[in-house]
Amino acid sequence: MKNYAIVGFGCAGFHAARAIRQLDPSGRIAVFSDTGQPPFNPMLTTYYASEKLELDGVFPFGGMEEIQRKLSLELYSDMRVRRVDTAHRSIELEGGQMRGFDAILIATGASALVPGPLRRGGGDFFLMRTLNDAQRLRRRLEQGGVKRAVVVGGSMVGIKVAELLYRRGVEVTLADGAPYLFPLAAYESTAHAIQQRLEERGLDLIFRAQVSAVTPKGVTLADGRTLEADLVCLCIGTRANVELVANTQVLEGENVQIERGIVVDEGMRTNVPGIYAAGDCCEGVNLQTGKTAVIGLWANAGAQGDCAGRNMAGQFCRYYGNILHNITHFFDMDFIGLGDPNLPGERCSFREKGFTVEAILEDGKLNSINLFGNYRISGILKNHLTKRLLGGEARLTPAQQGLLAAGGLSRAFIRRIGGE
Repeated sequence: MKNYAIVGFGCAGFHAARAIRQLDPSGRIAVFSDTGQPPFNPMLTTYYASEKLELDGVFPFGGMEEIQRKLSLELYSDMRVRRVDTAHRSIELEGGQMRGFDAILIATGASALVPGPLRRGGGDFFLMRTLNDAQRLRRRLEQGGVKRAVVVGGSMVGIKVAELLYRRGVEVTLADGAPYLFPLAAYESTAHAIQQRLEERGLDLIFRAQVSAVTPKGVTLADGRTLEADLVCLCIGTRANVELVANTQVLEGENVQIERGIVVDEGMRTNVPGIYAAGDCCEGVNLQTGKTAVIGLWANAGAQGDCAGRNMAGQFCRYYGNILHNITHFFDMDFIGLGDPNLPGERCSFREKGFTVEAILEDGKLNSINLFGNYRISGILKNHLTKRLLGGEARLTPAQQGLLAAGGLSRAFIRRIGGE
């Protein structure tokens, strides 16, 4: 009987466990989770904090007891993992106990990024990554007395936090060191259009403003300015949780390769036999660059976990990778970014009442696209861009062209981005 270990139990860990169980009904699957909570979607934390979702709504796969029973898992939530001994394919628990396995999956996800200097200002701050973060913010808002708030970080999460505070009547300032909103997903022109709409709503936006400290009175900027606030929320970004394998250099044998995340191949295998990684803790293939990168998407984590589980159980599986893909709804607006907005090329745009589409083409082929106000056509465009990067047909099919036209795009623009 084969023994499997899954360290971390989010989206990637769940899909890996399910794939293993489908292929190996009798194998032992040990799941190590330091929370004991069922897998939850981090992008739903703002919905819970704003009371749009009840607690059960953030657990898309159901309760832990139900998952444990259906997949016949051995769950260890009271035994913290100290490190993964990759040389001996074993796990060291906090008490010093060592347990060996045939295959180990690292699925520890990512944590909210908090730069060191911001921890030393003496002020309290909130994060928005885990369920505990959402519960803490929700409790604070229920206490009342929050009149002014600063959200640090013009990210997809940051704008959602700003929205939930705004809708509670809080005066909100969003500050970011970047030159404009969503810098990893949006073109500057699209970002400025969104910013104008937000400012019309009364949101205060400050860019090129590096926050140097969180103080008991608010935040201090690098240029000496202060922003007073009753509440500060940091939404700067995330970092991959790689600590469990980052210390393997002291052991004999080959080290697990780590860059911004744990580096894996298309089978979700690390460079050490028997050690796998999936989800936000690892770097998978970015289809546009051919290099590995952390692509923090819920669907990406699920596909990586499924692929890892199948390979762990002995069935060959290859996950081809993904592209940068961001979609968010905020202040009654929709924004979708497909592909890397920083790649070069010729820009073309289409504007219709209620929405804007901008695209970058290289040698007549779609490289990236921004949609502001029309999420319905995003699936067609992502499918087209992904297929092209995988070596498929570079032209939009007649059916796709018809759907894009029905979605409001002109025939001339459709031809420009890949139609006949």
